[in-house]
Amino acid sequence: MILPQSIPSDNDETVRVLILEDEPMIAFGIEDVLLDAGFAIAGVAAKLEDALRLIESGDCNAAIVDPNLAGVCADPAAMALAARGLPFIVLSGYSRDQMKSGFAGGHFLQKPCRPELLIETLTDVLPNRQNHRAAAETSAPM
Repeated sequence: MILPQSIPSDNDETVRVLILEDEPMIAFGIEDVLLDAGFAIAGVAAKLEDALRLIESGDCNAAIVDPNLAGVCADPAAMALAARGLPFIVLSGYSRDQMKSGFAGGHFLQKPCRPELLIETLTDVLPNRQNHRAAAETSAPM
């Protein structure tokens, strides 16, 4: 499943985040948290092929990556993000020790993750960290 999204914004500096997650409820929860914090959604992909297409489109500033997309390791997506210099968060039910080396360029968060921690971590990995700091403090629980 691939859900490209284009959310209009008056602010050209809105950070567009790509969500790579195969569990629909988790993807929707992440999307809600990001939107509430003032981010835009560049797309949602549940399969590796769709994730790679969205990354190649160049329409995102950062990504949240589940390392296992529909039973397929998503390290090619992580490597594609790293090759483009795009920051990403690995959000996983697995431990950091279970991750393949392709995920080494990302910041690791364990599922379940508090929404505030996700927003704080995403804000910290962005080149301009000030835009979303206030919004991170007011986000609703996942």
